[in-house]
Amino acid sequence: MKETDLFPPVKKYLEANGYTVRAEVKNCDITATKDDELIIIELKLNVNIPLLIQATDRQRVTDAVYVAIPRPSNRTQKTRWKGVRHILRRLEIGLIFVDVELDFVEVVFHPIPFQRRKYKKRRKSVLKEASQRRENLNIGGSSKRKVVTVYRQNAIKIAAYLQKSGPTSPKTLKEMGTGDKTLSILGKNFYGWFQRVDRGVYDITENGKKALLKYKDLVEKL
Repeated sequence: MKETDLFPPVKKYLEANGYTVRAEVKNCDITATKDDELIIIELKLNVNIPLLIQATDRQRVTDAVYVAIPRPSNRTQKTRWKGVRHILRRLEIGLIFVDVELDFVEVVFHPIPFQRRKYKKRRKSVLKEASQRRENLNIGGSSKRKVVTVYRQNAIKIAAYLQKSGPTSPKTLKEMGTGDKTLSILGKNFYGWFQRVDRGVYDITENGKKALLKYKDLVEKL
């Protein structure tokens, strides 16, 4: 498919809505006019940074700027488009899907002023996680090693104490500074690092010992 393949359906749609359509006007793929109204549409096969730069530059001419791209063909693409839609909305750029085979155009949303919402629950969660981490145990931008969350940090600390002290009760571990969620972490045993060896007594497993070797540099900081 070529970008020019998107032109006929979009032109047909605009003309059906009473617009006069012109192509390649001052580097704009499509201009559509009706009385004093001016719409600019950029035709692209996918959304990328150059397109966003181009579209925002067109906003110097008119507020009514759209990008027209082929309709996503599968669920994976549709999932990816959730983030893309958010970016376009924030930039106040309209989105048009074009089905060339069906000669069909769908205006997904128009370019309207973006009202940014802050998610208080998410903000609270981020602040809580950041404040409860004892050390900088992660490296920004890394992806090969799993992120050391507060939960994993506490689990590593529990495993380290168990390896050093042997079978221990949750109460004693808490007194050693493993946190209020010690019993929950031991009971759920999400990582498979612990085992109950007696009533109210836990010990480290072989998987737990391997984890401590993996996080050796982190154990030294705890």
